[in-house]
Amino acid sequence: MSGRVVVIGLGNPLRGDDGVGPAAVEALRGRVPDDTELVVSDGDPARMLELWRGVDTVVVVEALRARPGRPGELHTLTAAELAGHAPATASTHAFGLGACVALAEALDQLPRRLVVHAVEVADVELGAGLSEAVRSALPELTDRVAASVRQARERNQ
Repeated sequence: MSGRVVVIGLGNPLRGDDGVGPAAVEALRGRVPDDTELVVSDGDPARMLELWRGVDTVVVVEALRARPGRPGELHTLTAAELAGHAPATASTHAFGLGACVALAEALDQLPRRLVVHAVEVADVELGAGLSEAVRSALPELTDRVAASVRQARERNQ
């Protein structure tokens, strides 16, 4: 494998808490090695598969809708755990990251390591800005993602 590490912030900053992935990617600039790819994506499955093609470690930052929800609660999921979540609870996107992972697995296109850092959200309706609960969780979320990048670098050396 390449040793490449990609961080993908999923979401849409114009849909409230769904913007947490892009916000985390922005907060990571200058906190991870320069050769770490920091990407924002809307979660389109074809784009996701292309982003992690030939990549050793993919770290995804995602908004998680759970019922009952605990906005601001952080979760770290593996590919296997994510594939087991129901589509309505695993993502704020129509296709869902869990379904994307299942597709990648079926096509034998999963990266060697896939880690998903997710935060439970309060509001993903059209409108700008993160809720207070998600905004308060952003520093710890960003720390967890940076730690995942460091661990991937250590494994690759």
